[in-house]
Amino acid sequence: MPPKEPPRRRVPGPARPVGPGDRGRQPGRGRAVNRPAARPRPASGPRRIRLGSPRPRLRLVSLALTLTMLAFVVRLLQVQAVDASTYTAMAEKNRYMRHKLAAERGEITDRAGISLATSVDAYDVIADPKMFTPADSKAPDAPEQAAALLAPILGKDATELANKLKAPKSRYTVLARRQTPQVWNQIKDLKSVFAEKATADKARGGPGANVLAGVFQETSSKRVYPNGDLAAGILGYVNADGRGAGGLESMLDQELAGEDGEITYAQSGGRRVPTATAREVPAVPGSDIELTIDRDIQWAAQQAIASQVEKSKADRGYVIVQNARTGEVLAMANAPGFDPNDISQADSAAMGNAALQDVYEPGSTSKVMSMAAVLEEEAATPATHVTVPNRLHRGDRLFKDDIDHPTWYLTLNGVLAKSSNIGTILATGQLGKTQAEANKVLHSYLRKFGIGSPTGLGYPGESPGLLAKPQDWSTSQQYTIPFGQGLSLNAMQAASVYSTIANGGVRVEPTLVRGTKGPDGRFTPAPAPEQTRVVSEKTARTLATMLESVVGDVEGTGTKAQIPGYRVAGKTGTANRVDPELGRYKGYTASFAGFAPSDDPQITVYCAIQNPTKGSYFGGQICGPIYKKVMQFALKTLQVAPTGKAPARLPVTFSPGE
Repeated sequence: MPPKEPPRRRVPGPARPVGPGDRGRQPGRGRAVNRPAARPRPASGPRRIRLGSPRPRLRLVSLALTLTMLAFVVRLLQVQAVDASTYTAMAEKNRYMRHKLAAERGEITDRAGISLATSVDAYDVIADPKMFTPADSKAPDAPEQAAALLAPILGKDATELANKLKAPKSRYTVLARRQTPQVWNQIKDLKSVFAEKATADKARGGPGANVLAGVFQETSSKRVYPNGDLAAGILGYVNADGRGAGGLESMLDQELAGEDGEITYAQSGGRRVPTATAREVPAVPGSDIELTIDRDIQWAAQQAIASQVEKSKADRGYVIVQNARTGEVLAMANAPGFDPNDISQADSAAMGNAALQDVYEPGSTSKVMSMAAVLEEEAATPATHVTVPNRLHRGDRLFKDDIDHPTWYLTLNGVLAKSSNIGTILATGQLGKTQAEANKVLHSYLRKFGIGSPTGLGYPGESPGLLAKPQDWSTSQQYTIPFGQGLSLNAMQAASVYSTIANGGVRVEPTLVRGTKGPDGRFTPAPAPEQTRVVSEKTARTLATMLESVVGDVEGTGTKAQIPGYRVAGKTGTANRVDPELGRYKGYTASFAGFAPSDDPQITVYCAIQNPTKGSYFGGQICGPIYKKVMQFALKTLQVAPTGKAPARLPVTFSPGE
């Protein structure tokens, strides 16, 4: 029996399109029903969660990426456009090292070209602090280790050196300036030892620490004074930076210093890259200075004054030697002095030039100016009689001479020879019809001789002295100034007064510099000094003859200054001294001034000693012998021959009946 076919399933036909009129109508019925269509019921199982739209997230991510890219673009524009020069400079700073090339300081010589101050090779010891960081040095305490090694060699404090090495943001620091080649050689040997140890340690797998790798040197120069303390008061000294800090070193610093150069080179690890190019601006050496000083005469003057200051237990003393005709200073010695090679050991009170910076009342050496005024104004002649009492009442005081004496009957020449204060007061009183007029006349001559004005040397710290206007002279000053009390001057001014008389009455400004020699070797003479006519040649010759009586006459006060074979003109001085600490008179200033040969003057010598406390304090006794010693040496050194003429003998006294 054939198998039965399974019943056929009804398959619904295709759906008929629903027209507008079919809305709400149920199938199979002709009536429309207004109700919402039923939602299909979900099949059984877990409920599905619908995902949110990704578009907001994409927009947010796109915005963040856009802002990030914009920040990069802005920063790129800032670095490459706006701040390009700044970053270029920073890169240059890290890549390139700039070092100063110190100019060689000019030499100072005496008039014969003998070196008085020169510069020798030296080294500035420098360091790169970055190379002392733990990362670069491979040692946690590299600054301390290096400082402990370098301190005894450089003579510096280890803590100070360590602090200089602890500046990692800096690539350059100076540990010590102007060290000798021997000092750098010690450091270089130490560097070699530590470099070898570091290499060996690294080969064994260690860190290879080298605490001295960042220490280097720069070529420099050191100021040296070959003659020690000779002429130190004139030369001065240089400071730690190599600049003039006193004396001619300071006064002529611009000419001596020259112009520093600079070298720029590529570096790596603190060391110069030898294959890289370098830019160099060469240094220009300073000019050499040739002085008027004669080294040998300076030595003789310095030895003489130092010996007498020590012997007299004095505060200080000075000697000046000058060419009477040209104004050139041949020697300017101070005692005590100092060694400019070792400023740290010098006494600050002795480091200046006392011959130009000390001011004091000159005493009787000043009487030559009073006599010049009297002779020039024709108020008296060398033979004029002057009766000198034991005491003279003027103003509110009784005046006396250095020694008690009966009434003296002196000529004007005798007043100068015997250095009478009373006789000088009487003579200068003849300069005017009244004392006020006489004061004005005397003041005018003192000014022409240079008192109260700078000498013209332009020396740093020089004092012009003190000379009040005549209307301001006190009652006592108008009588003390004629014999050298109540005014003040320095040693150079005092010497210049006697050079003026020796030069026929013409004052020539003193000079210390003959000229300069530039880097090109060309010598440039110093400008000619200014000249001023002070008194006539006749007055000057008469004064020279009168000054011979001070030294040559048996009654003169300067007989210890006599020089065999030469005619000598000079004047002694013993003045009350104002103590700078007490502000009142205490002690004495002893002095002697003069020139030779007196009939053909060539050389002026002036000596002064402040506050001698042992032995004599009279100028003729302690300064006269110094004058003689220095003058003899200068005459021989400069080969000045005796003139051979017989000296004129002017009368010193007169008989009361004449």
